[in-house]
Amino acid sequence: MTRSALIDRRSFVRSAGLAFLASLSDRAAFALQRSDAVYATGFRSPDGAFGLALVSEQGEFVDRIDLPGRIHGLGYSPATGKAVAFARRPGTFALVIDTRHRSEPAIISAVEGRHFYGHGSFSPDGRRLYASENDFDGSRGVIGVYDATDRFRRIAEFPAYGIGTHDMTVSDDGRTLIIANGGIETHPDFGRTKLNLDRMEPSLVLADAFDGRLIERHTLPRELSQLSTRHLSTTADGEIWFACQYEGPRNDLPPLAGRFARGEALAFIDLPEEITVGLANYVGAIAVNRKDGLVGLASPKGGLSVTLDVTTGAVVGTEMLADAAGIAPAIHGFVVSSYRGAFGQSRQSVAFDQHIVRLATA
Repeated sequence: MTRSALIDRRSFVRSAGLAFLASLSDRAAFALQRSDAVYATGFRSPDGAFGLALVSEQGEFVDRIDLPGRIHGLGYSPATGKAVAFARRPGTFALVIDTRHRSEPAIISAVEGRHFYGHGSFSPDGRRLYASENDFDGSRGVIGVYDATDRFRRIAEFPAYGIGTHDMTVSDDGRTLIIANGGIETHPDFGRTKLNLDRMEPSLVLADAFDGRLIERHTLPRELSQLSTRHLSTTADGEIWFACQYEGPRNDLPPLAGRFARGEALAFIDLPEEITVGLANYVGAIAVNRKDGLVGLASPKGGLSVTLDVTTGAVVGTEMLADAAGIAPAIHGFVVSSYRGAFGQSRQSVAFDQHIVRLATA
């Protein structure tokens, strides 16, 4: 185990505290001891129950929490140790846990007329939580703002400047919200049905994190209007990578990933045709490994994960994995999970959900 891996695990152990360590079973404590990193992800048990798991990089369970329903994306605040799991669209709950075990889990309920879109992000200081939400009667995306210092009280709502708002994150300096509007209209009365595939409006937005003011809005060209901009990850120098899911004809081969920075136009990555075909017009998750200078893509429909060079966009590696779901930075490269229970090099008797968040950083 490398020194950076030891620091990574120790940072989680130190922040979790003695009470958490004492609560672990012998098996869980052993899993934590031999782990390079700790992650959180959703899962479904064989009996159909849903939960949130803390998992080692080897795929061993460290801890688990029962949930009332399926979750989607997660956020984590290194500043406070709080992690949040958002219900899958059109869910109305989010679960907040304290990985340092200084407070009890908390449930955030969506306000009337809104539901969660499955993603959110903390401000760098951990004092605010931002969540992508649907104003379903208004057919518009919004960003709910919650005070993490006051029991996650909802204190504001900002426009997302688009519809089908999905993933969102916050810049490293805390000043900018980065929003992926998938462009797809939905309404809870119709479940997960997509209501406007013939008139989608995907966009990528930068907004002020303090007052919600629009800074930039990037729309896609007409020929890519059915390319849903869904997921985001950022580099250390502020470049924004985005991943897409195509709602057009199956035999089309649109670009599925791209990048931009503030003040710059969108630039799509020209992937080799065999990679685009392998991703099956669907990138379900994206992650940046800042230390290694890599970008990872995962496609459950294609059963493929792809690693790109963050500077050139060139493909540096691929891995076939049936139902590849979540992807997150590992000590080196990425850890990938699947709906079939794979996590890294191991397999569990659960179905892991689509996203992973790393809880400890080197």
